[in-house]
Amino acid sequence: MPAERPQRPRPCPCLSGNLYSACCGRFHRGDAFAPTAEALMRSRYAAFAVGEPDYLLTTWHPLTRPEVLELDADVRWLRLEIERTAQGGPFDTEGVVEFTAHIRSGGVSSQQHEISRFVRLNRRWVYRDAV
Repeated sequence: MPAERPQRPRPCPCLSGNLYSACCGRFHRGDAFAPTAEALMRSRYAAFAVGEPDYLLTTWHPLTRPEVLELDADVRWLRLEIERTAQGGPFDTEGVVEFTAHIRSGGVSSQQHEISRFVRLNRRWVYRDAV
């Protein structure tokens, strides 16, 4: 049996410029919690990109969270653009992040534009819903 090759460090899909392991990967592993609504939005985008449905469910408000979440393996998450944020800082209880996610599915490129609302629940940011 061949030796397992070590994984090369990869950039974070949220386009922060940091390595995945030191950026959104630490949130996905449970080593830390997103300190702001924007950080949570970025980590949720990265969770879609790397296939972490459990993280998405964990960071979804229990009143709006689906019971199960199956990610479409055909969707490639290409780029995230944060358009604006309102509140959502370390000392806020609510926040809004407007973003555009660029994706490719079935060879067709498209965009998902959303205004997401976040709240603090038990001192942690969670995704509530989109308006």
